[in-house]
Amino acid sequence: MPGFSHVINKFIQYFDVFIEAMFLTLKLTAASLLIAIVIGLFFALLKISRSKPLSLIADAYIGIVRGTPLIVQIFIFYFGLTEIVNISGFWAATWGLAFHNGAYIAEIFRGSIQSVDKGQSEAGRSLGMTRTLTMRRIILPQAFRRALPPLGNQFIIGLKDSSLAAFIGMPELFNIATTLGSANFDIMTYLLIVGVYYLVLVLLLTVLVNMIEKRMSVSD
Repeated sequence: MPGFSHVINKFIQYFDVFIEAMFLTLKLTAASLLIAIVIGLFFALLKISRSKPLSLIADAYIGIVRGTPLIVQIFIFYFGLTEIVNISGFWAATWGLAFHNGAYIAEIFRGSIQSVDKGQSEAGRSLGMTRTLTMRRIILPQAFRRALPPLGNQFIIGLKDSSLAAFIGMPELFNIATTLGSANFDIMTYLLIVGVYYLVLVLLLTVLVNMIEKRMSVSD
C-alpha cells in the first residue's frame, strides 16, 4: 500500500488532470441522466397505458436492459452507432448510459404514478380535464415528488456507472486513474485518488438531492 504522504503528493501533482477528468465525468453523467429521465417517463407512460401492445413494448425494453450488462450496452452503442451515424465517443457513451438508466427510471416513475390516489385522476376528469391534461397537471407533479428519493439513488448509481465509459476510451476519472497508474507502475495510488473524487461527487449529489427534497416538502 502506498504511504499517505505519497498519495497526497500525487493528488497535488495531478490535480489539474483529475479536475479536467472530473468535469468530463459530470458532463457525461448529466447528459445521460437528462436523456434517461425523458426515456424513463416515456416508457413509464407506455407501461401504464391501457394499450397492451404499448405496455409490452415497455416490458421488452426494461427486460432487455435488466437482462444484459451495462458494459455490453455501451459497447453496442459505441461500435454500432458509430457505424450508422457519425457521432463522438462522448455521445455514444451518453446514449448507452441513458438507455440503461432509462429503464430503471421508468420503473421509478411507474411506481410513483401508480401510487397517486385514483381519486386525484377522477377529480381532474370531473373538472372537465382530458386524461392527458389530468396526468400533466395533477398526477405527474405529485408523482415526481414521490419519485425524488429513488431518483436520487439512481442518479448516484448513474454517476458511478459512468466510469464504464473508460472502456471506450473516454478520458473520464477512472480512465485517467488507470492510465496514470499503468504509466507509473503505481495503480493503487491513483485508484485511491480517484476513489476520493467519486466519494466527493456522490456526497455533493446527495446533499443536492436532499436540498431539493426539503424544498419540495416545504412547498407542499
